[in-house]
Amino acid sequence: MSGQPTLSGNRGLQIEEKLIFEMDNPGSVAVDLPEPGPIDLDRMGGVARRGRIGLPDLSEPQVVRHFTRLSQKNYGIDSGFYPLGSCTMKHNPRLSEKMARLPGLADLHPLQPQKTVQGALEVIDSLAFWLKELTGLPAIAMSPAAGAHGEWCGLMAIRAAHEDRGEGHRRRMLVPESAHGTNPASAAMCGFTVDPIPAKDNGRVDLDAMKAKLGPDVAGLMLTNPNTCGLFESEIIEIAAAIHGAGGYFYCDGANFNAIVGRVRVADLGIDCMHINLHKTFSTPHGGGGPGAGPTVLSAALAPYAPVPYVVHGPQGLELVEGAREGAKPFGRVKGFHGQFGVFVRALAYIASMGADGLRQASGDAVLNANYLQASLSDALTASFDGPCMHEALFDDRFLKDTGVTTLDFAKALIDEGYHPMTMYFPLVVHGALLMEPTETESRETLDQFIAVVKGLAGRAKAGAAEDFKAAPRLTPRRRLDETLAARAPVLRWKAST
Repeated sequence: MSGQPTLSGNRGLQIEEKLIFEMDNPGSVAVDLPEPGPIDLDRMGGVARRGRIGLPDLSEPQVVRHFTRLSQKNYGIDSGFYPLGSCTMKHNPRLSEKMARLPGLADLHPLQPQKTVQGALEVIDSLAFWLKELTGLPAIAMSPAAGAHGEWCGLMAIRAAHEDRGEGHRRRMLVPESAHGTNPASAAMCGFTVDPIPAKDNGRVDLDAMKAKLGPDVAGLMLTNPNTCGLFESEIIEIAAAIHGAGGYFYCDGANFNAIVGRVRVADLGIDCMHINLHKTFSTPHGGGGPGAGPTVLSAALAPYAPVPYVVHGPQGLELVEGAREGAKPFGRVKGFHGQFGVFVRALAYIASMGADGLRQASGDAVLNANYLQASLSDALTASFDGPCMHEALFDDRFLKDTGVTTLDFAKALIDEGYHPMTMYFPLVVHGALLMEPTETESRETLDQFIAVVKGLAGRAKAGAAEDFKAAPRLTPRRRLDETLAARAPVLRWKAST
């Protein structure tokens, strides 16, 4: 903490907050409950409680203030600009939130009879239609619960297709070195051996190196387009032809679909399957371990292997297919029930409110904003690759050479300026990477303010203020933590001090 510490530990309106367990005040209650009657301990198998269960006793004001203060310490897209690269942290329209909270949609139960949820099935079917329309692919699995789950789903369909045609020996998956970390992990979970492909100096896949790795044991290729360097793979048609010529399938990581939706149909690029992060491209809540969704579109060759369940039009209305039907060979089920329905409602509301022209403009604005950042910052930072980018701008740490300031230091200083840092040290193929994705929902005024701050920090670093950067952040509730120790030995349970 810079300056003289306060007596309370508070910093103006930034209140020092204890863990809720540390605020325990035995006897305090937030609600009055009647005294329980006699309890038959035999219902518990003769087990009696020996002491307090460890939950804190608090009054209602204490509870409200605690969680309100915690919310003020959180930084989210509703707080300010969130320039994380490769994550598309964009605004969630309140219209979509309102639709998802309508009683007829929010109060459903997944075990209701199908005849009572025809409207919900129509939501799933309508969203599936538009996702297929936007990608040009004929089939889709709606149930995957996240991007990585969608990757796994697509690869399982590829595996099932190979095994069905008697080529189960195909167990090698080609994955570019710049891929999202979940790509090789998903491939490994599906039983594939991961074979990396290097990138060229221009940040794109080395086509010659990829062709040299082709063989009778290759199952497919996983490629992100636009890739994690924020660049469109200009040789993607040739890449697709090469992998298909070797008998493999082409999986595309759709995390960056936000850059091309409404402008490029991935089917026209020769892609066999692609997951779609609804939270990135179609503006639903982002991750958090719960509200994700990663529907996976499939080509005609992979469509028979789509997992159940899926919605079809039957003689009695819309129906959920829970098992194999004629012409289909589903590889199994990837999730309980029918997918993340609340996310489906939000995504469909977003698509309907935007329309085809709105989606096209959104992807164009995302690319425009990223190139505005890159052009405006290239005189102060060092862009990793020449030429325009797609939806995100990538810089490396050459501008910090001989300053004593690292990418991490630079990011920590940005926190003191009121900004969530950009993505650091990713993609790994770029040294000291700083990856920024402004999205289409940020105004020019917001970007200009961010640009001014980044340029100012770059100037300070070059002027020899390394010690100031090493001390950042100064204005946060907590300073720098030992992140390595926290990852290796996390403290997941509070214990009362003795």
